[in-house]
Amino acid sequence: MPLVDVTYAPTVPESSLRELGSVLPHLVSLAVECPEEPYDGELRPGDVELRFRPLGPLDRSGLAVVIEIKSKWFASRAADRQERVDTLHENVHAATGLADFGIYLSLPVAAWSQGD
Repeated sequence: MPLVDVTYAPTVPESSLRELGSVLPHLVSLAVECPEEPYDGELRPGDVELRFRPLGPLDRSGLAVVIEIKSKWFASRAADRQERVDTLHENVHAATGLADFGIYLSLPVAAWSQGD
């Protein structure tokens, strides 16, 4: 279950953020898919959590958008994480046209529980 935080500059149009919000759940799911957590193409509640936050007055960033992804560590994910994040970057650019953005993929040892 990836947690995705998107921090954006005030210059990023709301339409671009909406487009990003519509494509990220699927693209992130593809990027972190692994045998331990396969992705069947059907997103359900709790599969991907997105949070958007504007840059604050004290924040400093050289990019218009920074996408931070946290997804549970599995050896199969960790083995090719750079390839996964590079492919995700290409796919986000292709789907949204965004150019001035970065993606940070973190694979912490974690657990998740969710009620019905």
